[in-house]
Amino acid sequence: MPRINIITIENIRYLAHFMAKKTMSWDEPIPEFETRYKNSLESCIATPFQRFDKKFLYKGFIGKASVLFYLMIKNHPFQNGNKRIAVATLLVFLFINKKWLIVDNKVLYNMAKWVAQSPIEAKDDVINYIEKFVKKKLVTPHP
Repeated sequence: MPRINIITIENIRYLAHFMAKKTMSWDEPIPEFETRYKNSLESCIATPFQRFDKKFLYKGFIGKASVLFYLMIKNHPFQNGNKRIAVATLLVFLFINKKWLIVDNKVLYNMAKWVAQSPIEAKDDVINYIEKFVKKKLVTPHP
């Protein structure tokens, strides 16, 4: 199985947050990175790589990408812009693992809005839907 590159706080600060702020400001500004809720963001990026009894809780690359996207939305690690930063974070995570999604940004953002509005009780179903969506739209670009 190929090694999965983890996303870091630095990836989010210098790539995802920057990308969301520059390309997806729309009607509401995204606050500076330093205003984030530190423990929440760290939890969001650590959770997809958690293990129990030496086994990953979230299986495979798509499982990790999907739960990362979900948590970046639902755990609100930023004061504002969580859905936009979640979209950018997912794209950065894919990019650092030499993958990409063939999907319109607005479609991806609309999915982020749907995730945000989903009831917490539906977490497993929502993550399962994200996994199917990512799997369907995922490509490995040529070098």
